[in-house]
Amino acid sequence: MSDFIETFFNLGVLAQVWPLLAQGLWMTLLLALACVPLSMALGLVVAVAQDTPRRWLRMLLVAYVDVLRAIPPLVLLIFIFFGLPFLGLKLDEMSAAVLALVLNGSSYFAEIFRAGLEAVGKGQREAARSTGLTQLQSMSYVVIPQGLRAVLPDIISNTVELVKQTSIASAVALQELLRSAQLAQGVVYNPTPLVAAALIYFLLFWPFVRLVSRLQHGAPHG
Repeated sequence: MSDFIETFFNLGVLAQVWPLLAQGLWMTLLLALACVPLSMALGLVVAVAQDTPRRWLRMLLVAYVDVLRAIPPLVLLIFIFFGLPFLGLKLDEMSAAVLALVLNGSSYFAEIFRAGLEAVGKGQREAARSTGLTQLQSMSYVVIPQGLRAVLPDIISNTVELVKQTSIASAVALQELLRSAQLAQGVVYNPTPLVAAALIYFLLFWPFVRLVSRLQHGAPHG
């Protein structure tokens, strides 16, 4: 047992590498703070725009969602960081990671938001318009708030998944939490940093996982 603790839960090693892990955790949080709001905003725009009567625009938005959902975010990041320079567009590691995560995340949020908006009855839309609200106002004040409430568990769940995917930034040597743990392990030749990173991820996400579970169990069954 003592050998197990010494190998995987070595407090001395953890104290030695903690500054490196803390630096990686901060970068992970920065990525999340940048990617989550941008992904949600872009996803909502795409979802609302799919309500357009213009068939060509609907088809374009559907293609946007389908293509980006089909491409793994890691492949998208590698293309953006290593492929776009051949077209004359070179992004730094942070910008490339944010762009890849936002494009991928927005495609999933768009589908979630679209399902929520479609759940709002046509009668409520017509009732809002009959009160004198414009289409934009009825969408902003009536349809969107109700639609988002209907899919709140999915929104939270997708947010958690998006933050988890920030670990792909290590592929372009951006020193987020996973990359920091890997570097720390290479310094101390001990898996404790990786175990610590896993525990940090768990502590970050577990409250949201429990929240999603409570919302899903508390939701009315139709």
